[in-house]
Amino acid sequence: MLKAALDALSAWAVPLLVAGIPLYALTRKVKVYPAFLEGAKAGFETGVKIIPPLVAVIVALGMLRASGALDALAWALAPVLGPLGVPASVLPLVVIRPMSGGGALGVVGDVLRAEGPDSYAGRLVSVMAGSTETTFYVLAVYFGSVNIRKTRYALTCGLFADLVGLVGAILVGYAFYH
Repeated sequence: MLKAALDALSAWAVPLLVAGIPLYALTRKVKVYPAFLEGAKAGFETGVKIIPPLVAVIVALGMLRASGALDALAWALAPVLGPLGVPASVLPLVVIRPMSGGGALGVVGDVLRAEGPDSYAGRLVSVMAGSTETTFYVLAVYFGSVNIRKTRYALTCGLFADLVGLVGAILVGYAFYH
């Protein structure tokens, strides 16, 4: 009974929102189309503002991968993380996840294809990808879109949160899947 209700709710959620929001605005005597245009204009302006930091993150990530620095850093971390139960194939995710969600997803896909989704490495990389944030991407794109230049402790706190997420993911992965 509950499953059927949730299925019906999920099937109708988007159509009800698409129809409900303009109807609610009309009851409040808001001119829907001009308000929509203003929002679209602001969204476009934000998109234009975030293009430079987004390109910078993508280029930096491409340079890291093409130069071999990503592999070298993963190789340097192997002696530290290997004894902790972290396979070498998972190490590029540790490096790339704070920079790019898309790049991290590519690493996850590579590990899942090479070692399988039910392998220890496959499960660990999946938990790790879901337990951290793309810190540099957030700082570049979100802070850049609202012209925040002095990030104060955001980078330190973001990287510390990533470290805690990675350690937690390793502990969970080792406890449940190793």
